[in-house]
Amino acid sequence: MPTSSWNRPRKSPSASAGGTDLDVIALGRRVRHLRKAKGLTLDGLGVAVGTAPSQLSLIENGKREPKLSMLRQLAAALGTSLDELLGAEPPSRRAALEIELERAQRGPLYGSLGLPKVRVSSRLSMEVLESLVGLQNELERRLDEQAATPEEARRANTEIRGEMREKNNYYAELERQAQELLDAVGHRSGPLSHHVAADIAEHLGFGLRFVGDLPHSTRSVTDLKNRRIYLTQSRREDHDARSVLLQAVGHYVLGHQTPADYSEFLRQRVYTNYFAAALLMPERSTVEFLAQAKDAKELAIEDLRDAYAVSYESAAHRFTNLATEHLGITTHFQKVHESGIIHKAYENDGVNFPADHTGAIEGQPVCRYWTSREVFDVEDKFRAYNQYTDTAVGTFWCTARTERHSSGTYSLSIGVPFQHVKWFRGRDTTERSTSRCPDESCCRRPPADLAVRWAGNAWPAARANSHLLAAMPPGAFPGVDETEVYQFLQAHADR
Repeated sequence: MPTSSWNRPRKSPSASAGGTDLDVIALGRRVRHLRKAKGLTLDGLGVAVGTAPSQLSLIENGKREPKLSMLRQLAAALGTSLDELLGAEPPSRRAALEIELERAQRGPLYGSLGLPKVRVSSRLSMEVLESLVGLQNELERRLDEQAATPEEARRANTEIRGEMREKNNYYAELERQAQELLDAVGHRSGPLSHHVAADIAEHLGFGLRFVGDLPHSTRSVTDLKNRRIYLTQSRREDHDARSVLLQAVGHYVLGHQTPADYSEFLRQRVYTNYFAAALLMPERSTVEFLAQAKDAKELAIEDLRDAYAVSYESAAHRFTNLATEHLGITTHFQKVHESGIIHKAYENDGVNFPADHTGAIEGQPVCRYWTSREVFDVEDKFRAYNQYTDTAVGTFWCTARTERHSSGTYSLSIGVPFQHVKWFRGRDTTERSTSRCPDESCCRRPPADLAVRWAGNAWPAARANSHLLAAMPPGAFPGVDETEVYQFLQAHADR
């Protein structure tokens, strides 16, 4: 992402994060350079340090990491210090090129090209080295130019979803910070009112301003100079002013810096959403509420929604935060557009979500026999729809509802493996379906009778959304017009 003038100074990485792993490729080239400078053969150096020449060859080619004792022997035999032997700076231009080419050939990009590896040796001319390294750098540069595309978004989503799965979508540190803030303003239990949300902002030294001219690309704007948070009043059902305010507060409390790339932008957004949910549905009282419902075998997402005056989607997300950590229940969540495309998803229960070759789930069509698709055809929209689905990886029970948003109607579903359904209201449903996906014969191909009648006689005019072809909006905060934000702040600065 391009840098911008709203970049704040970034925190320096700690020494512990500074990467102390041994660079075996650079070390090997340095050993080779020093050996040749002293006129030693591999056999001669092997005798000096008491090891076989073949083992030294592996070290010089960056294929083996020597022990500390061997490093000391090498340094002594080569007439240098251990620090100099482990130095980061290549000993020559040729060594630098050899190191760069070796690293490139061991990386995933080169591997994906299916090309044979070039043996990096003294017989390789400088011209060839320069050309190969230059070609690799140019390829990476061109790929970087394309980085701000939906492909980057899918990669970032896959990465953060993997992190969430490893943690069972539970972040103890975010829970702790949220609870400290609630304690500071004296909130003990029950739904978080707009008044208490405003108290939280005031406790942190921020005033609130509701305006009618908020930049169209933003949900809120925080003026760090004058300590103000600007919000807009909206009648949209999917717009909760408390949540928007608490997310803005979250960026401040969590110490976020200007994101360096889309992955960091997404991670910040996930953390602030989590933080806001932990304020709206505090861990202690929410766990107590869910545990009582589990004991009564009456777990229901809509009850959590009603108890804390939040949206069904917020309640479903919060359930995934706490279900595994506190209730011992593995689960999955889906937000699916009425077109059948997955908008958001999370799982730690082994469900077989559709995915592309990169592991991305978002943007994939979901099986039409899953609860998240079947619910669109249910007439009763007042109550949750419950269904068992037999899949290739087991039977899952899911509960789902539909909600209208500005971009269409979405289904929101929470599912659990069969062994956990006993804790949920709606487990007595008789609705049952079978999904054979990813087998294409399940729902990806049309029924044979329809195919015979209509194949070759239908030509749909696809709705080609421009965002399918466009790159992601540029900037540290994708799609946000920096000039527009600054003009807005300037206009309100003296009011």
